[in-house]
Amino acid sequence: MLMYLILCISTVLFSRIFLIRITQDREIPVILYGLLFFTIPGVLLVFLAVSLLSLLRDFITRRRGSKFQFRLLAYFSLIVLFAAAPATIITAQAAVEFVRFWRTIDINAAMNFAQELAMNTYVLQLERFESMAREISGDADPLAFSEEILSVQDFALQPDGTWKTTGFWGKPAQEFTAPAAFQEGFVSREMPRDIDMVRYASCPKKNTLRIICFSLGVGFDGAVAALETEKTRFNALNALQIKIKPLLVFYYGVFFFPTLLMTLIIAISFTRQITQPIMELTEATRQVASGDFKVHIMTRRNDELGLLVGSFNTMVQDLERFKASLVKAEKISIWQSMAEQLAHEIKNPLTPIKLSAERVLRRWRNNPERIGEILESSMLAIIQETEMLATLLTEFRTLSRPLEPSQTCSNVRNLTEEIIAPYGSSHPKVSFDVRYIAPDISVKVDPHRFSQVLTNLIINGIDAMDGNGTIEIRTDLVKKRESRYCRLSVKDTGKGIPELEKSQIFTPYFTTKISGTGLGLPIVERIVQDHGGTIWFNSAEAVGTTFFIDLPIEETGAL
Repeated sequence: MLMYLILCISTVLFSRIFLIRITQDREIPVILYGLLFFTIPGVLLVFLAVSLLSLLRDFITRRRGSKFQFRLLAYFSLIVLFAAAPATIITAQAAVEFVRFWRTIDINAAMNFAQELAMNTYVLQLERFESMAREISGDADPLAFSEEILSVQDFALQPDGTWKTTGFWGKPAQEFTAPAAFQEGFVSREMPRDIDMVRYASCPKKNTLRIICFSLGVGFDGAVAALETEKTRFNALNALQIKIKPLLVFYYGVFFFPTLLMTLIIAISFTRQITQPIMELTEATRQVASGDFKVHIMTRRNDELGLLVGSFNTMVQDLERFKASLVKAEKISIWQSMAEQLAHEIKNPLTPIKLSAERVLRRWRNNPERIGEILESSMLAIIQETEMLATLLTEFRTLSRPLEPSQTCSNVRNLTEEIIAPYGSSHPKVSFDVRYIAPDISVKVDPHRFSQVLTNLIINGIDAMDGNGTIEIRTDLVKKRESRYCRLSVKDTGKGIPELEKSQIFTPYFTTKISGTGLGLPIVERIVQDHGGTIWFNSAEAVGTTFFIDLPIEETGAL
């Protein structure tokens, strides 16, 4: 802004000097002003080009905020052009009309006529003065003869050849010590002695000389000089008519174009100042949306944008506190729900265990010789229910304890083929399609945990197809925000998931299987999330279900 102010001040000062040089000195200072002011537009053009290239690069690379900044710059540029265009057009039209009107006025002829008139008047005055000088005689006061006579001085020739004043009428300042001329006629005028006056020498008697000073009028010589000067100046200005268009182009190029360039540069800087906090707010909002509540935007602005940034920081701090309290309350609620559900699930196998034990004890007391008839079936029932309890507790422990995933880089295709190999022989009516698994994609996963995820999804798919159908496993590369992910999909041709059950699929202890624990898919979701991924599904009844898993790919993995 300071540079713009300096440029405006210098433009006003130098444009005034420029016009003065043209109108008074009748010359165009092309070299001086060309070197001075065409250097400034050159430097400004370089700055403008660099700023525009930077903005264009951001726009091509789709940097956040570049479209908004480009749009703002376009608006500012249009405003500048709309503001400058009328003044430029009006100035150009005014210059054209002025030149056209200028050419219709023949001032040169008027000036020549004025000079001729002045000269004729001067000649007539001299003739009248000469006639008047011849009429003056006698000893009377010659000044009383006419008001145009300023002074009269008489000289007499002395024996030694010198002239002596014998009479003087008028102001002492106009008295001569010697005659101004020695022949009859008008005396040659000497400036500034004879300004606005003319002297006439006459010889009324032998060896006498009379010098009469006549007034030409106050300001006569000044008017004649001014007339000559103005004619010279007009002739010089009149010569500029043929150069008026180049002169206008030069004038606007020297004084207007740099200001326009500086305005555009300021507009770019202004748009950056506006878009920068908006870009920071956008990025911070994205981080908050991804769950990062540690975001804090630094700003020193005291305007509305600064207030907005401050409000955003306060909001994030409030969200962080609310999230902490919410997570705490959610954890308590989840653990309470899981504890109640676990107690319910544990109670279910305890009932048949108790009944089987009571049955054996009752037979032992009442008819011990026939205890063998029920002993095996009762013990098998107890063992089966005990194993279900062990499985339930193991899965609960897996779901509840924190998981520290391994950072092992695993090839998805190799790991998948190892997992599905046992199911090919145990389920001969199930076809596994792995053709669409890219051979060069690697992800950072714990192989054991990944095997647990894929195994659970395969078993669910086999159960949904009643052991007869196709399970298709494929991988795709996707990009979300600035990260790349491997999208693993497991698709079956089973009966699908009813609409009412879709919202509860990842809910702990929810199951539609007779022997299920309801912890399989919650464990799968937990493992995927602990690896930095996401899981979801699409399902249609009588068509099948597809589970999708997005996992971050290994950074050196192939695209």
